[in-house]
Amino acid sequence: MAPESPRKRLPFEPVGSKGAGKAPAKPKAAAKPASAKGASKVATSGQKTSTVKPSAAKQTSAAKSAARATAIPEAVSNRMLRRMFAFSGLPTVTGILTFFVSYYLVVNQVVELPPYFVLLVTLGCFGLGVVGLTYGVLSASWDEDRPGTLFGLDEFQVNFGRMTSAWGSKSEG
Repeated sequence: MAPESPRKRLPFEPVGSKGAGKAPAKPKAAAKPASAKGASKVATSGQKTSTVKPSAAKQTSAAKSAARATAIPEAVSNRMLRRMFAFSGLPTVTGILTFFVSYYLVVNQVVELPPYFVLLVTLGCFGLGVVGLTYGVLSASWDEDRPGTLFGLDEFQVNFGRMTSAWGSKSEG
């Protein structure tokens, strides 16, 4: 088993399944029996009266707060989007521009390009775009307060390690 990491857990990072690093469990409120006092009646014109339990409203608000706690912070999300655009958008745009540039070069007889050359360059650019999506997400700093480096090599190593350890813990359990 791997030793505990000295870093603090990110707000949206999943908790391990082995018990190490688990957040303390919140005590659950005792369930109240549904009585005439605990339930409120909702009536509309011409419809039957239905009973709404107050615990259902508490459960939905608890689910919403749990979803907010595990959501990616906006600063981190924007950082990921900028990196995804840079590492994926630029190669994809280059791949599209390859068609227009090669068409111009062939029509104006500047250079004779074989069709497979245009195909390979375009596929290479689109392939870099697909790889850039993943690298854009993993090279962004997942810490809200730290913007990270320009190319994100250090962040990529840390985030890739987090991702592979999460996969490993899910396959063990």
